[in-house]
Amino acid sequence: MREILTLSRRGLLVAGRGMAALAALQPAAPRRAWAQPRFATSPFTLGVASGDPWPDGMVLWTRLAPAPLEGGGMPMLAVPVTWELAEDAAFQRILRQGEALARPELGHSLHVELTGLPAGSSFHYRFRAGGWESPVGRTRTAPAAEAAPGRLRFVNAGCQNYEHGFFSAWRHVAEEDDLDFVFHYGDYIYEGGPRGGQPRRHNSAEVYSLEAYRNRYALYKLDPDLAAAQAAHPFLPSFDDHEVDNDWAGPFSEEDGSRRDRPAVPPELFALRKQAAFQAWYEHMPLRPSQLPRGPEILAYRGLRFGRLLEVSVLDTRSFRTRQPCGGATAASCPARDDPAAQMIGPAQEAWLAGRLRPGRARWSLLAQQVPMLQRDTGSEAPRYAMDKWDGYPAARDRLFAAAQESGLQGLAVVSGDVHAAWAGTLLRDFARPERGAVGVEFTATSISSGGDGSEQTPATPRILARNPHLAFFNNRRGYTLHEVTEAVLTARFRAVAEVSRPGAAREERGHFAVEHGRAALNPA
Repeated sequence: MREILTLSRRGLLVAGRGMAALAALQPAAPRRAWAQPRFATSPFTLGVASGDPWPDGMVLWTRLAPAPLEGGGMPMLAVPVTWELAEDAAFQRILRQGEALARPELGHSLHVELTGLPAGSSFHYRFRAGGWESPVGRTRTAPAAEAAPGRLRFVNAGCQNYEHGFFSAWRHVAEEDDLDFVFHYGDYIYEGGPRGGQPRRHNSAEVYSLEAYRNRYALYKLDPDLAAAQAAHPFLPSFDDHEVDNDWAGPFSEEDGSRRDRPAVPPELFALRKQAAFQAWYEHMPLRPSQLPRGPEILAYRGLRFGRLLEVSVLDTRSFRTRQPCGGATAASCPARDDPAAQMIGPAQEAWLAGRLRPGRARWSLLAQQVPMLQRDTGSEAPRYAMDKWDGYPAARDRLFAAAQESGLQGLAVVSGDVHAAWAGTLLRDFARPERGAVGVEFTATSISSGGDGSEQTPATPRILARNPHLAFFNNRRGYTLHEVTEAVLTARFRAVAEVSRPGAAREERGHFAVEHGRAALNPA
């Protein structure tokens, strides 16, 4: 118990979350606790997960929910849960063990933060409560800060609309060997109500309340393929828009009047929805206690390091952006798009990131974020851009690219998602003036299921690739992207499944690219 208190306080102080948040996480025994809980059915229906690996530790997660689609089915009491971390799957060589409290204020979720573990090592973990044992999870620590690992392997994936199809791609992620982490770029859930004619069905009308968000996460986490992936590898969770509401921006929602079928929602009311959404997201992700939301706000951007080989900056491209220009959606440019003060990640996050985009910190610098940075002109005659992506905020993108180029940074790579298709391309310092050179490369992962079965191409594919010569690849199947990093090369393999309308689709490969360090260019591998 003392270990958990110490680590939680350390994480909170490092993140500058303040003493109020720290006091809320004190693990002293509450006045109302279930000292000897007993459950008629397993409370570990939502599985286990681990996340945010550091060289000396990580977060272990589970949530007690014997009736997962009915609010969890737990009494309003804190429940003691024991945990074990072992070197082997049979738990013959247990390294650490302890007890934590699953509290009703956090939906009986647990975020056990461990430190003091050997770097670059693999482990198995499990939980016990009320006579039941959780599934066994696998996790690992990052390499030591000054280590020079020969290679790292990670997956980029997200956009998993439950109604649109089955999560077969997650089963294939679970079966990938030796992953250091999985970056989930967002859209873990979709907030909307059920629609007819889909392979699967959401469990309620559109979600607004904390309990409704909890039940929606439970529906998704009950999927066996997703559960297998989260038990197999440590995750770096992020969020995009559907964890709250489609295309929300900063304090604003899509419902503020930009959609004709809905009345305007004042920002102060939208903040109530954000508060419920962020609490539910935190409760269901393997996040550190320092990322506990404070009302409708959350500090989700953060940095991780994997030896001297890779530095990862996880960005938040939703919470601090200004409104989408030109009416949102995909549109021709307008004066608002050229606003030099437009924000995509906000001044504080922008300054934090600029401090990280410097040579010498690691061989490769990875920006793990949500929406494509690549310019994608989709017009047939006049240019048209997706205003919800970085294309809607060219001034913010220019500031980021200028910081990277002026610092002399080499080895910049960006991973993203959101658009339900796989893309790859070169990030030009100025897309209108290619002679100014490139600052990095980007790989956009397709969706796990969103958009349905998909296709190899779309009717517009040839035109879009011709209008955007910096784009090297497009595929419209579902799946994920597997990356491997060495000192000399970063590679990307676009993994796909032929269909999501039925479960069990085999894994296929649709593209393979390599990037040499110091040369921001894509080479077919």
